[in-house]
Amino acid sequence: MTDSTGPFRSTDGEPEDLAPDSPEMDSSLEHEASSTARQDRMIVALLDHLTQEKAAAALGISTVTLWRQMQKPEFAEKFRKARRQAVSLSVARLQQATGAAVATLLRVMTDREAPASSRIRAADMILQGAFRGMEIEDIEARLAELERAAETSNQSGRR
Repeated sequence: MTDSTGPFRSTDGEPEDLAPDSPEMDSSLEHEASSTARQDRMIVALLDHLTQEKAAAALGISTVTLWRQMQKPEFAEKFRKARRQAVSLSVARLQQATGAAVATLLRVMTDREAPASSRIRAADMILQGAFRGMEIEDIEARLAELERAAETSNQSGRR
């Protein structure tokens, strides 16, 4: 049954017992799978295109249909997770390129033919990066120490 009361509810609102191999169960699972696939296609389109209008056009749906889907909490959460994953992958790529970036800065900094302003800027960027790295390492060490102290304190308090 797939009327407005939902795929697994009888007309009185009570859950309906469906056998796993019943046609109602099969169509309901197919609908769920196609709905998930449709959401996934929408998310990919939103990530691939700069605007909702372009994403909707690529999907062959109206902007309103896409907007309505985006208002659903479940879809919004899936979209947020996909965006986070995309950004995380981009950050990983940036981190992989840091070696080449540092090599470029070092080359410019030590190139006597390069303009003085370029050499100074490269040196400044190297120093600032090194200082920031040290600060982060110091903060991580202090945080780990505080977490250990808090854990020790919690264990002492339980006894």
